[in-house]
Amino acid sequence: MTAALSTALPFLPFSKPTIDEDTIAMVGDVLRSGWLTNGGPKVSQFEQQLSEYFGGRPVRCFNSGTCTMEIALRVAGVGPGDEVITTPLSWVATANVILEVGATPVFADVDPVTRNIDLDKLEAAITPRTRAIIPVYLAGLPVDMDRLYAIAGMHNLRVVEDAAQAFGSTWKGKRIGAFGDMVSFSFQVNKNLTTGEGGCLVLNNEDEAVLAEKYRLQGVTRSGVDGIDVDVLGGKYNMTDIAAAIGLGQMKTIDAVNAHRESLARHYYQCFGPDFAASTGAQLPQPAFGSSNWHLFQIILPDRGPTTRADFMRALKEQYNVGSGFHYAAIHLFTLYRKLGFHEGMFPESERIGRLTVTLPLFYAMTTLDVERVVGAVKAVLADQATQP
Repeated sequence: MTAALSTALPFLPFSKPTIDEDTIAMVGDVLRSGWLTNGGPKVSQFEQQLSEYFGGRPVRCFNSGTCTMEIALRVAGVGPGDEVITTPLSWVATANVILEVGATPVFADVDPVTRNIDLDKLEAAITPRTRAIIPVYLAGLPVDMDRLYAIAGMHNLRVVEDAAQAFGSTWKGKRIGAFGDMVSFSFQVNKNLTTGEGGCLVLNNEDEAVLAEKYRLQGVTRSGVDGIDVDVLGGKYNMTDIAAAIGLGQMKTIDAVNAHRESLARHYYQCFGPDFAASTGAQLPQPAFGSSNWHLFQIILPDRGPTTRADFMRALKEQYNVGSGFHYAAIHLFTLYRKLGFHEGMFPESERIGRLTVTLPLFYAMTTLDVERVVGAVKAVLADQATQP
C-alpha cells in the first residue's frame, strides 16, 4: 500500500472506546431518574458487580484512578516522613499521589524486557523509612506477583497496586485484584473498561472500605435520618451514577473485549514476524499471552541517528493516517521532580524507554486488516528513516 493510498483511508487512532446502544439507553434512564450523583443505585450496583468479579473482596468506586491510589496510601497510614517506592516509567499520577500524602517518592528502574519495575532494584531501594510499594502494570502486564509480595512481607510493607491498565489481567490464572493488598484500577476513557472517567479500589476488609468511603466524600459519616459527623479529612472523589451506568454496560462485554484485544496482539506479532527486531533494531513488547489484558501494544524504536520519536509519529500520521501515542515519559525528568533532586542518568532504562516508546493502535473495534495496515506503515517508516543520513 502506498502512502497516497493509505492517507485516503480513515484515520486510525491509537485508542477508541466502544459504547453499545444498551449502555447509551441505560445512561438515558439515569438522566431521566433524576439521581445522577453520589449514593445512587447504579454506583452500588457497579460496586457489587466489581466485588463479584474480584472474588468477593470489598470494592469502592471513585471519580478517577488517581484518587484511588492516594486514598489507598491514606488508608495504609502513609504520610510525612515515609518513603514509597515506585517506577519512574508511569503516568505522573503514580508519583504525584505520594507527594499528595506528604511522603517521599523513591524510584527504582525498570526491567528492559517487561518494562515494569525491576524487583531487584526495588528491594535494593528499601530503607527503614519505606512504608509502601506502588508497582505499575505497564500496558496491562503484571509484575512477578509472588516475588513482589514476598519482598513486601519480608519488610512489612503495604502494597498499593497501580493496576490502572490491568483490568482483566491475570497472574497464574488469578485475576489481578482478586488477591493481594490494595489494588487500584482506572476507568479512564482509553482503558479496556471505561466509565468515561473513574476508577475503583479493591480493599482487604470492610473497615478499610468504610475508611475509603470517608476519604471519598469529605470524611462524612451519616447515621439515622439527620445524623452526620466528620472525623477524617476527606475530599470530593465520588463516582456519579452516570459513570457507573457506563461501567455496568462495559462489564457485560469485558471478557469479549479482552479476548479480542489479545487476538489483535497475536496478529501484530504474526505481521511483524520473527525477524522484525533484528532487521530494524526496534523492540516488540513481551508476548505475555494469558497474563496481560493487552491494554496497549508498544514498540521501542531503534536508538540511532537524528530521527526522533516525534519524526516517527508524524510520519505515521501524515503519510499513512495512523495515530500513535507514547506511554510514558520518565517521571523523574519532569521539572517538579528535578526540583526534588532527580536528574538524567539515574534510571537509564526508564529514560531510554520513555524516550523511544511508541503506542500503536489497539482497541476493540479494530480488525486484523487494521493491524496489517499499522504494521505495514511502521515497517515503511522505519525503512525510510533508516536510509536517512
